[in-house]
Amino acid sequence: MGPDPAVAAVRSAVREALAALPDDGLVLAACSGGSDSLALAGALAFEALRAGRPAGGVTIDHGLQDGSAGRADTVVRVMAGLGLDPAGSVAVVVGERGGPENAARDARYAALDETADRLRATAVLLGHTRDDQAETVLLGLARGSGSRSLAGMPPTFVRRLPPSGRGPLGPAPVPASRPGPGVLYVRPLLDLNRVTVRRACLAMDLDPWDDPHNDDPAYTRVRVRHEALPALERTLGPGVADSLARTARLLRDDADALDALAADALGPARDGGEGLAVPVLAGLPRAVRTRVLRTAAIDAGAAPGTLAAVHVDAVDRLVTAWRGQRHVDLPGGVRAFRRRDRLLFGEG
Repeated sequence: MGPDPAVAAVRSAVREALAALPDDGLVLAACSGGSDSLALAGALAFEALRAGRPAGGVTIDHGLQDGSAGRADTVVRVMAGLGLDPAGSVAVVVGERGGPENAARDARYAALDETADRLRATAVLLGHTRDDQAETVLLGLARGSGSRSLAGMPPTFVRRLPPSGRGPLGPAPVPASRPGPGVLYVRPLLDLNRVTVRRACLAMDLDPWDDPHNDDPAYTRVRVRHEALPALERTLGPGVADSLARTARLLRDDADALDALAADALGPARDGGEGLAVPVLAGLPRAVRTRVLRTAAIDAGAAPGTLAAVHVDAVDRLVTAWRGQRHVDLPGGVRAFRRRDRLLFGEG
């Protein structure tokens, strides 16, 4: 008798993700202790053992709730019990920049980056599901941030951050190389819904922790999950989350092509001088130019999670409709301003 169909689906997704990795080095599961990431950790332990490759797990203690350190220790014990080695936790300090959700995410990824880099991990697996994707698309739509936001979360991405110091879980258990600079992240469960993944977690006899923050309406994503999406389902019929996720896949190809054009245009726009050359920017198609401006703003320190289309449009007017306006304030304490034929970014 085979495994529960939900377990089989999660294992199959993780198996495909492992097969697509560029080498047989260490793979880490990022595990919060919730049902999605626990199912991911259980499937990784099972599939990595079958494939004969090293696999570990890491949980991040954000320190935002009483008892968070104890819960992190519990997650570490569960991961170790699954056979993930190394298994450990990293405590972070969550700042305030960009709001609580963005600040927590930034702290979490910084800790995962450092851990993966010190362990020379080939990849870090994340437990985002199709429902998370649908929520992300709706949040992007609300921000009005363009097709890149509507393209949702990519199945894989690389965070190129410089290494720093010794990793919190110690040296790598085996030598492993990564493809290019940075840390590779993979979302194997992005085509599975949350109900299936939770069922898999329970079928693996894992006891998930339900974070109370996931039901706190103070968080925008929670309101999307418990209010906006159910309202859409009631109004438009079932399948809204699936349709949003499918829309994200369709838009991602378009967004990738435009982002590539913007990356090619960024160098000539900088042309070795300070800021960006306005004549070069003005000659670009608007869809490419706004992507160049967004990239430049983020490089200058603007918070990407709260940098919306309204901000980029205001910066674009410094290029196309400049009438001597002084500056544009951007999230993260960054200002964009024009000085003759140069568009500059600096602290506000």
